[in-house]
Amino acid sequence: MEKHLVIIGGVAAGTKAAAKARREDPDAKISLYTDEKYISYSACGMPYYIENLFDSSDRLIVRTKEEFKEKENIDIYTEHKALQILPDSKEVEIHDLINGKIFKVNYSKLLIATGAYPIKPPIEGMELKNVFTLRSITDGIAIKKALSDVKKAVIVGAGYIGFEMLEAFIAQGISTTIVELSPQILPALDEDLAFQVQKYIEDEIAPKVEAGIEIILKDGLKLIIGDENGRVKHIKTNSGRVIETDLVLISVGVKPNVELAKNAGIEIGSTGAIKVNSRMQTNIEDIYAAGDCAEQFNTVSNTPMWVPLGSTANKQGRIAAINMTGGHAEFKGVLGSAVTRIFDYTVSITGLGEKNAHRYGIDFETAIIPHKDRAGYMPEAEKIVIKMLAEKGTGRIIGVQAIGKGDADKRVNIGATAISAGMTIDEFVDTDLTYAPPYSPSIDPILTAAQVLQGKLRKKTGAISSRELEKYLKQHKACCLVDARGFDDNKMKVYCLQNGSENIEKEDFEQFLKETERKVVVYCEEGIESHITAQKLKEKGFKDVKFIDGGLECCTCKKLSELSEK
Repeated sequence: MEKHLVIIGGVAAGTKAAAKARREDPDAKISLYTDEKYISYSACGMPYYIENLFDSSDRLIVRTKEEFKEKENIDIYTEHKALQILPDSKEVEIHDLINGKIFKVNYSKLLIATGAYPIKPPIEGMELKNVFTLRSITDGIAIKKALSDVKKAVIVGAGYIGFEMLEAFIAQGISTTIVELSPQILPALDEDLAFQVQKYIEDEIAPKVEAGIEIILKDGLKLIIGDENGRVKHIKTNSGRVIETDLVLISVGVKPNVELAKNAGIEIGSTGAIKVNSRMQTNIEDIYAAGDCAEQFNTVSNTPMWVPLGSTANKQGRIAAINMTGGHAEFKGVLGSAVTRIFDYTVSITGLGEKNAHRYGIDFETAIIPHKDRAGYMPEAEKIVIKMLAEKGTGRIIGVQAIGKGDADKRVNIGATAISAGMTIDEFVDTDLTYAPPYSPSIDPILTAAQVLQGKLRKKTGAISSRELEKYLKQHKACCLVDARGFDDNKMKVYCLQNGSENIEKEDFEQFLKETERKVVVYCEEGIESHITAQKLKEKGFKDVKFIDGGLECCTCKKLSELSEK
């Protein structure tokens, strides 16, 4: 039989595999089938197209099917749906959606790159006009066309796409409400950083836009209500709230598109995606899978994971193509690295956050550091917040998250490299990173975070998060809160929960603590001064000393906020 590489799916993984396979094997017959009208497009760019940052959706298309044929001799069949895979005869049954014909094609090697599909909640009103999901370029074109007659929009889901579309709607003067079932926005982020992103949107962005922004948490979509013309008019939430709207965007996540593979007897993994080995092979000989329909391997937790990202799909498509054409390549796994822009904020993550670290039974320590992304005297310097996680005992770095108006993603990329190399905190703090005032402080913020985390791992100081502080203060009512933000007339500001606030002479401060034998919690603006102060107190013999991780910049404790303003 003629060597025939057949690919099902024509976005990131499928078209990458086709192009790479042609470079690896100039003589093979390569055919790609997709039920979509468009191929080889950047799905990640659709919110920016809808925002009008560029004029034509054609800008999102990397390569047309005509270009694949002319330049690569690859046959691309759009609007052709794969109905079933027949492994015994090595055939795929195809339905030509244009003329209705059904036919079979033989393959020597087959790649399944069917991607993922948007989750649509089973509720009344989903069929109404102006109710959308955003997954394909066709979706993006339809949404943009509808916006000419939209004044109010509801986005259901507070993930990356939800907030990218919030910015797109606000840029066009559309009043927008986000409805999220969980208690926080951006579920991929840890709660403390997600809280700060929400605070930034509500305190800095919302007051500046005429259209209006509202974020509703702990409430889900119950019902979509239409008008007499079959167009969306209201939504109703689980709590009974009714919100008027001209458009609803459902953005509650996606699921791997695996039915075709499952019906062919291909094994589905624990994540719900197609199970593959490091060479992208399935359990059936000569059938491969790549992209958003396929599982990945988390290199930190050493467990299967599924994170649908275009960058990962491209890498997997490349690996599959090499192996399908007789070469040998292995996909080493992923960290789940991701980045998005939310107005002026960058939000970036890599590795494990607290939720997944707990889920995989990893005992860990964290450090949170607010810091300028470059020398503070530089006019373009901006604040970022870095959170770093490391495993107790080994010191292995397992995760980095960063948010802010500055170069947050730069620090996360450094962290991703360190995690991939298996570095410990002790190894990482000596990393020789570049320095010049326009690019970073003399000690890069991620190294400062690592130094604080190193101290915590060595138990030089005890830290407490502002979330934990509420409970701690209730348990220890004789506790002293010490402001380490500097001295006022040579006096330390100390707040005793039982006795109120008082200023104590600097030279009498340590004696005061010894006499009262109270537990001490030190705080400052960013967590650096309090970390140093707490460390000095520990060195002088004070045992019950903690500092607030991240300081007032990362504070979610109402009591601490109230005291700091006095």
